[in-house]
Amino acid sequence: MSDLRDLYQEVILDHSKRPRNFRCLDASTHEAKGHNPLCGDRLNLWLDVEGGNIKDIAFQGDGCAISKASASLMTEAVKGRPVAEARHLFDEFHHLLTDADEHAPPDDLEKLAVFTGVREFPVRVKCATLPWHTLIAALDGAGQPAKTE
Repeated sequence: MSDLRDLYQEVILDHSKRPRNFRCLDASTHEAKGHNPLCGDRLNLWLDVEGGNIKDIAFQGDGCAISKASASLMTEAVKGRPVAEARHLFDEFHHLLTDADEHAPPDDLEKLAVFTGVREFPVRVKCATLPWHTLIAALDGAGQPAKTE
């Protein structure tokens, strides 16, 4: 199990240091801001949704390694997928981090399973879910900063 945790930590650190899709997206159809006041994470998220599919997605912001890695992996996971699948991944990811039962992550989470260990640190769950709540706020056109509550 230690080797698996080391691998998970390595993936999180890689995405934190070299986040994917970390840029501004000028041609966005949806956008939202996210803020976690507990640790100061801030995130701007842009999406280009066309025909019910997430054609492109990008983010910028400042935050802890967990928050930035989660945003990076999330953008990779939902880019090119239908909006309905992105919403399903939100549900699966949120369930993975907040469910008290320690079960294996669903197969459709793929690389996102690296966050399994975060549920052992309840304060960090909000860091990992902030990008996802921001995604849903953008898709819903909430117009207000996303919250992790």
